[in-house]
Amino acid sequence: MEQIIATVRGIDGALVVVPEPGGDFPEPAWGDAFFYYAPDGQMPQNIQPYGTIVTKNYPGDDASDLDPPDRWRVNIHVDRATFRELTGEEPRGLSRRRDYAAVDTVLPHPVYGAHGWISVVNPGERTTDTVVQLLLSAHEAARSRFERRHELGRQ
Repeated sequence: MEQIIATVRGIDGALVVVPEPGGDFPEPAWGDAFFYYAPDGQMPQNIQPYGTIVTKNYPGDDASDLDPPDRWRVNIHVDRATFRELTGEEPRGLSRRRDYAAVDTVLPHPVYGAHGWISVVNPGERTTDTVVQLLLSAHEAARSRFERRHELGRQ
């Protein structure tokens, strides 16, 4: 997990937010990581992260079984073609049942798969390189959206 966080922190324009106890974030987010394109280093307003790392189950999101020690999941927003290539399905047409608790396996996100999110529980030898490449692509897509918004005068 720390390797992935360090990799994202090294990307130009990346902002990695890791909420801690006593901060402005609600307790359920403590210990998780949120990845944004933010060239000014400020937390974007009204923008979703392009990637996250979660370290525990959330209400309604427990299929990955993240509560046992040393389990965590990286989540990445990908484009439709990449989603199709990785999962064999369209994001809004997910039909196959999956073992969302499987480790080192690229899967649709158990809750947000229909919105183009993929997930990997405990990336390992098979998936770490893929996860890093997907995060780089997601960062680039977030950068492009940021630039389009600023060209149109929307921030």
